Amino acid sequence: MRGRGGMRGGMRPMRPFGGPPGPFRPFIPHIPFDLVQCENAFPRAKPAPEEKAFTDALLKRHTDLTPTSAEQASILALVTKVQGILDNLVIAPQGFEAATLEEVRQVGSFKKGTMMAGHNKADIVVMFKTLPTKEAVTALGQKVTEELKSQEPQEDAVPPRKRTAQNTPKTVLTMLPNESGFEITSGEATVQCLITTIPPNLKKLDPELHLDGKLMNGRLAAIRHARWFEENGQHSSVKVLIRLLRDLKNRFDGLSPLTPWIIDLLAHFAVVNNPTRQPLPINQAFKRAVQMLAAGFFLPGSVGITDPCEQGTIRVHTVMTLEQQDQVCFTAQTLLRVLSHGGYKQILGMEGNASIASEMSVWDSVVVTPSDKAYEKPPEKKEGGDEEMEEDMEPETAS
Repeated sequence: MRGRGGMRGGMRPMRPFGGPPGPFRPFIPHIPFDLVQCENAFPRAKPAPEEKAFTDALLKRHTDLTPTSAEQASILALVTKVQGILDNLVIAPQGFEAATLEEVRQVGSFKKGTMMAGHNKADIVVMFKTLPTKEAVTALGQKVTEELKSQEPQEDAVPPRKRTAQNTPKTVLTMLPNESGFEITSGEATVQCLITTIPPNLKKLDPELHLDGKLMNGRLAAIRHARWFEENGQHSSVKVLIRLLRDLKNRFDGLSPLTPWIIDLLAHFAVVNNPTRQPLPINQAFKRAVQMLAAGFFLPGSVGITDPCEQGTIRVHTVMTLEQQDQVCFTAQTLLRVLSHGGYKQILGMEGNASIASEMSVWDSVVVTPSDKAYEKPPEKKEGGDEEMEEDMEPETAS
């Protein structure tokens, strides 16, 4: 949204290079409607309905999405071992000359306490002080694997041909390099070691020798995100809402453009950012998150959420394309109408399927029609299109 009218505050008009002077039009982001922020201006005509069944359904779904105690114990054991080995290489790197490590940090959903059931994977960022060559990353993965095997020698004690049900090792340790670093898997648990380097090294990278600079820059951002969440996102309602929103994203294609960081910030905003500064109950926070998405909270021109981990005014939803922003909005509008007519079990995935976001449905004689997209991607201009048209017309003219 752009402001209308002339200049404000005595500012002189900005003139484009070589063009006539024009009016200065500052960018003024709009604030989407949020009932929680202006509830005093819209008093209820009748008391709020009892939502115990809805709250119980939210908590039941969250329990289903939470990893079991056995899954959490297995991933915690592997993370503790890998973290200890990497920390020792930072403090005392004797015996490992392929690279010099600067710092080791846990990031991602395991660190934040929002890991999903069936996704038994933890992320650790390993910051190199030296330039991260592909050979050095592979050597680090092999070093960590050797140290893990030395801590549990029984894994290699039995030859493969002589293994039986009694002496077969319980877990098999594997290391797999990838474009981001390497993964170490033991049983059902996986630790993903994400490689980055100190910021001054990012300008010295050679694509032929080193890991991708954009990926490593993203790992530095992941460290900032983990620190911010550790300080601001520890309320239980925030973590519950994060799991529920991630589940919505996984089941409804229209919400797939939402990144984990956007979901973290949206959940924190929906729970904490209100006039009373008191965390909202999970049923109110869930509704509010869907309402804000439906109201255009992540549309072009919206004030949205400013990234707290980046310098300047960077709104987190700008990482999505215009088409994706519109897709998130009209999908949330459809889900909100279904939710308003009591279809929370279908939205939570306890009944039905994801077709309620794309097909017409009926709720107590009320027909809910999916919202249509408002953004039309402009057609791409073909280079030399006019010349090709003229050439195609020449034969007809000649005849």
